[in-house]
Amino acid sequence: MGVIDELLANNRAFAASLPAWHLDVRPSRRLAVVTCMDSRLDVFSALGLRGGEAHVLRNAGGVITDDVIRSLAVSQRRLGTREVMLIHHTDCGMQSLTDDGFRAELQQATGVAPAFAIESFTDLDADVRQSILRVRRSAFLSHSDAVRGFVYDTDTHELLEIFADEQR
Repeated sequence: MGVIDELLANNRAFAASLPAWHLDVRPSRRLAVVTCMDSRLDVFSALGLRGGEAHVLRNAGGVITDDVIRSLAVSQRRLGTREVMLIHHTDCGMQSLTDDGFRAELQQATGVAPAFAIESFTDLDADVRQSILRVRRSAFLSHSDAVRGFVYDTDTHELLEIFADEQR
């Protein structure tokens, strides 16, 4: 049995243990969270969220890419979110590579240079600040004033707020 088969069995047990219920497609807290794909981050538990309360967008590094802006635009303009919470974290894998190095690795392995930006970073706080500014400056977002950024400590599980330079 593979991992996915085990997870399907887990899902069957999970679904059988709960009554059927329908949650509104619009998050009840009107919140969108952008964070890293890191498996150590249990966003719902760390923030005390329940199903149906927030949109959670994840990618490598929690980077604000064009695709994240697209998802946030849908989240805000069609599904009613008003606040954006950005969560990066300590010990992030995106800090252990470089854009040029990883791009070269992918090109060497495949023969094709990736069309996407790698978006690695070395300064965690600076990357959070950049992410805040990317959201605030996007013309596609109707609610770019209520965006806050944080670093999640993977050891203590606490959030530290990072302020954009324009907030100081």
